[in-house]
Amino acid sequence: MNWIIGIIAGVIFGGLLVFLYYKVKFGNVNIHVIELLESARKEGETRKKELILEGKDEAIKLKHKIEDDLKERANEVRSSEKEQQRREQNLDRKAELIDRRSEAIQSKEDKNKIKEENLSVKENKIEQIRIEQQRKLERISGITRLQAKKTLMEEMYDKARTEAQIKSKEIKENAILSANKEAKEIIIEAIQRSATDHTAETTVTVVNLPNEQMKGRVIGREGRNIRHFESQTGIELIIDDTPEAVVLSGFDPVRREIARIALEKLIKDGRIHPARIEEMVKKATEEVNESMKEAAEDALMEVKLPPLPKELLLTLGRLKYRTSYGQNVLKHSVEVAWLSGLMAAELNLDGNIAKRAGLLHDIGKAIDRNIEGTHALIGADLARKNKEKEIVINAIESHHEEVEMTNPISGIVQAADAISGARRGARGQTLESYIQRMEKLETISNEFEGVSKTYAIQAGREVRVIVEQNSVSDKNADLLAEDIAESIQKEMTYPGQIKVTVIREHRAVGYAK
Repeated sequence: MNWIIGIIAGVIFGGLLVFLYYKVKFGNVNIHVIELLESARKEGETRKKELILEGKDEAIKLKHKIEDDLKERANEVRSSEKEQQRREQNLDRKAELIDRRSEAIQSKEDKNKIKEENLSVKENKIEQIRIEQQRKLERISGITRLQAKKTLMEEMYDKARTEAQIKSKEIKENAILSANKEAKEIIIEAIQRSATDHTAETTVTVVNLPNEQMKGRVIGREGRNIRHFESQTGIELIIDDTPEAVVLSGFDPVRREIARIALEKLIKDGRIHPARIEEMVKKATEEVNESMKEAAEDALMEVKLPPLPKELLLTLGRLKYRTSYGQNVLKHSVEVAWLSGLMAAELNLDGNIAKRAGLLHDIGKAIDRNIEGTHALIGADLARKNKEKEIVINAIESHHEEVEMTNPISGIVQAADAISGARRGARGQTLESYIQRMEKLETISNEFEGVSKTYAIQAGREVRVIVEQNSVSDKNADLLAEDIAESIQKEMTYPGQIKVTVIREHRAVGYAK
C-alpha cells in the first residue's frame, strides 16, 4: 500500500515538473510558480506521510480482527470437542446399562424355565392324585363320572337360567334408560314450556235466582214454562229445595251452556213464557256458536297455525265445553299441539304438521255422542272428509293404537297426548269413580297366586303387593310384577301410568321365656 501511495505522489510531482518545464521553456516561469511548486512538493510529502499512517492503522485493525476470529473459532472447536466427549461417555454408560439388563433378563428366563419344569412335574402329580381321588369318589358314591357330570350340569343350567333372567332384566332396564335418555330431556323441556290450565269435569250447572218467587215463574202455569224450556234446550231443569238456585243437568256441555245463557237472560228480562223462551234460546245458541268459533280461532292463533276449514273450525270450538277426566279438551288439544311441535322440532321433523295433528287429535270428542264409533276414528273420518294430510289423519286415528302408525309424527302425538293427560294436576276424577278405580286395582292384584295383601296408593298411581314368603321366590317376584302390570293394562282404563311394586320379606320371630 505504501508503494502505491509513493507512485501516486511521484506521478503528481512529475506532472508538476513537466508543467514547469514547459512554462520555463516558453518563458512564463516566475518566482510565484517556484513557490507554488515548493508548496505542492511539501504538501505532497505531508499527504504521503498521512496516507502511510492510515494504511498502517488499517493493517493493524485487520490483523486484530483476524486474530479475534481465530480465537472464536478455536473456542467453538474446543466446545464441540467437549460435547462430543460428553455424548460418548453417555453412550458408554447406556451400553453398560443395557448389558446389565440383558444379563438380568437372561437370569430371570433361566429361573422361569426351572420353575416351569417344576410346575410341570407338580401338575403331573396332581393329575395322578385327581384321577385316584375320582376313582375313590366313584366307589364311595356309587355313581360314575358321567352321571355326576350330568347332575352337575343340570344344577348349573338351573343356576344359569336364574342368572340369565336377572341379567336380562338388568339389560332391559339399562337399554330402556339409554334409549329414552334424550327423549326424556325433550319431553321435560316441552312440558315446562307448554303446560296449560285445566277445569273440573261436571254434568250439572247451577244458575242463581234473584229470589224464591222466580222459581214459580220459571215453572209456569201447570209447568208449561219448564217443559217448553227442556224441549227447546234438551237439558233437564231441576228445581229443588236449594234456596235461590236451580240446576241444569245434561251430558251435552254445549246444550247445557246454551240453556244456562238462555235461562239467565229470561231471569234478567223477567218475562218468562214459551215464545220468550224460544227467542232467548235462539239468541243463546248464536252466542255459544260465536263463542266456540272465537275459541277455535284463538287456539289456532295460540299455536300459530293457518286457518282450518269451516267445518273443522266449528267442530274444534265445541271442545271448549267438553272435558275429559276433569281436563278441558280444547286446552288439552292446545297443550298437545305445543308438545308435539316442540318434540318434532327437536327431532328435525315438521313442527307445523305435528302441531296441526296434535290440535286435531281429539276433535272426534266434539261429535262422538252423535255418531257411532270411537272418538279417534270419528275424528280421522272428519279430517279425511275435510282433505287433511294423510300424516295428520294417521296421527288422529292411531293415537289410541286403534290403527297402526305410519310415520314418526303419529308417535309424537301419542306421546304428547299421554304427557298432557298424565302430568300432575292435569286431570281429576269424581269421588265415586276414584274409589272404584282403587278397588279395581286391589282386586286385580289379589287374584294372583301367592299375594297376601294389596294396597293402592298415590291416588291409584302405584300398587304395592305383599306376597307370601313361602309361595313366591325372589326371582319370581319380578315376573309377578310384570304379570300384574299387564293384567291392569288389559282390564282398566286410566290416565298416565300405574307402578306395581311387589314386596317379599322374611321375618324371624323368637320368644324368650
